[in-house]
Amino acid sequence: MAVVDVRNDAKGWLVMWLEPLGEDRWLRPDETFRVRSNYNGDELAFSITFWVDDDDRSAGIENVAVWIENGDCYAEVTDRAGNLIECGHQRPEEVNRRWQAALEEGHRRAAERKAGGEAVG
Repeated sequence: MAVVDVRNDAKGWLVMWLEPLGEDRWLRPDETFRVRSNYNGDELAFSITFWVDDDDRSAGIENVAVWIENGDCYAEVTDRAGNLIECGHQRPEEVNRRWQAALEEGHRRAAERKAGGEAVG
């Protein structure tokens, strides 16, 4: 089994993205999540990437992606106590609202293009 810990040493939120699934989990300051994969081979199980988004950073949010390189992409994420941490864990409600609005806008635009005879998708 492969294991990697992700700890938020920042003063604001750290969003841990589990890739390639695109799942988000939000860590508070000083919080640690553990990612476990069933992979037992000799190749790299995980890779970690960080990136800066100016809008996120101005809102006190940092981003890190844990990429599942080998093994089942449905890795297990737990907290220090071993509790399972699901996608969307601790996601702020404001973020939920923004993402939902963006999704609805995308659906609206796709429907308009389809109604106008444009190829969609």
